[in-house]
Amino acid sequence: MDRAETRQRRLEGFDRPEELGLPHTQSPGRPIAASEDGPWTIPDSQWVAPKQLGTELSKETTLSIGVQVTLPFLFAGLGLSMAGVLLNYFQHWPVFVEVKDLLTLVPPLVGLKGNLEMTLASRLSTAANTGQIDDPQEQHRVIGSNLALVQVQATIVGLLAAVAALLLGAVSSEEVDFAKMGLLCASSVLTAFLASLALGILMVCIVIGARKFRVNPDNIATPIAASLGDLITLSILALVSSFFYRHKDSWYLTLLVCVVFVALTPVWGIMAKQSPPIMKILKFGWFPIILAMVISSFGGIILSKTVSEPQYQGMAIFTPIICGVGGNLVAIQTSRISTYLHIWSTPGVLPLWMKKFWPNPCSTFCSSEINSMSARVLLFLVIPGHLIFFLVIYLIEGHSVTSSKTFVVLYLLASLIQVTILLYLAEVMVRVTWHQALDPDSHCIPYLTGLGDLLGTGLLALCFLLDWLLRSKAELDSLSELVSVPP
Repeated sequence: MDRAETRQRRLEGFDRPEELGLPHTQSPGRPIAASEDGPWTIPDSQWVAPKQLGTELSKETTLSIGVQVTLPFLFAGLGLSMAGVLLNYFQHWPVFVEVKDLLTLVPPLVGLKGNLEMTLASRLSTAANTGQIDDPQEQHRVIGSNLALVQVQATIVGLLAAVAALLLGAVSSEEVDFAKMGLLCASSVLTAFLASLALGILMVCIVIGARKFRVNPDNIATPIAASLGDLITLSILALVSSFFYRHKDSWYLTLLVCVVFVALTPVWGIMAKQSPPIMKILKFGWFPIILAMVISSFGGIILSKTVSEPQYQGMAIFTPIICGVGGNLVAIQTSRISTYLHIWSTPGVLPLWMKKFWPNPCSTFCSSEINSMSARVLLFLVIPGHLIFFLVIYLIEGHSVTSSKTFVVLYLLASLIQVTILLYLAEVMVRVTWHQALDPDSHCIPYLTGLGDLLGTGLLALCFLLDWLLRSKAELDSLSELVSVPP
């Protein structure tokens, strides 16, 4: 047994904090993580009384979690529903009809709220819950460096998302249109930058407000990011791409946009240097968001290949909803588990009751632990939430939505499977990430939301396909009965 684990066992007294009724305490200035640059330390000014943090966490019950999560979740779902309506409307715009790869861009760009904004909200929520932004001077430093980090990531990932869409589109297309390439890159970079800036500022306001009203920001920040993220991103993408499409003869315009915004990234990088942990993410945190973007791009391929087929009518409407709800719920759970570990343990050392990297699914969803309670609450919200969102969509876009009961059942089953898989993987990935002394807020949420996009889009396409096959079979059976009946 290593020295860190021995020390933790002595501090815990071999018991869980829930059983002791006391929080896991840490002394000021104690190293909290090991990194390539040496151990991190937290100065005295950033520490708050551990008892206060532990008391706030232990007061949460299934009811209190449900009350805090439900309203933002429903608000987020309505935003996702509106995003689905917008996407169904935008797909008929000339720029989307002419530049098919724009639809491939939708999941990775919309997924930026999981890669960047939800990760930002989770980091700020953890900082709020651990008292790191209670001091005004420290608050400005943490917020400024986090927003600068998001702008660097948004610019680079936006450009890479466009490149990925072009490469994936080139597989099925032999022609190369440089004007469309420029339009795609400029639209992606500008959309990612503007959407991340707007949502980043909104997340800061929400987390600070939640802290002042003594509401756990883990429960509300990520759902609100999801609710407005899709609407803002899709709207900006449609408007920006249409502008470049109208000025497609001015080839220098798209090049100028790409060069200017890429040239600004060193400025944001200098601002991010205010915080050593944020600088560490800027140096070593690219792999999760880039891989998540690639995973989401495969979901974009599914969307672009199916959205215009008659048997997949409604695909554009439901894609933002099923992807957004799954990413929303798993981001809440990941943020909560991350905060839990930040309070009760130290990076690199898992609590004794979380030593297994692959926990029993029953313990993940059916035990009395606080993380299991929140997983049950989030899983319980899936079916009622999707039914409400389905009804809203049906009332707004009745002609574009299938009224098949078979599809509704398949859709609800697919969404339940998606969220169950994601919540279990959240438990696994947070444990593995924490064991490696990495920040789960920055490393887990991008993977999980990207996987949620791919699972959601793939399962949704399967629902439409199965519903179409079953309806076709029923129609063939009815025709055969009519033919077999004698005159």
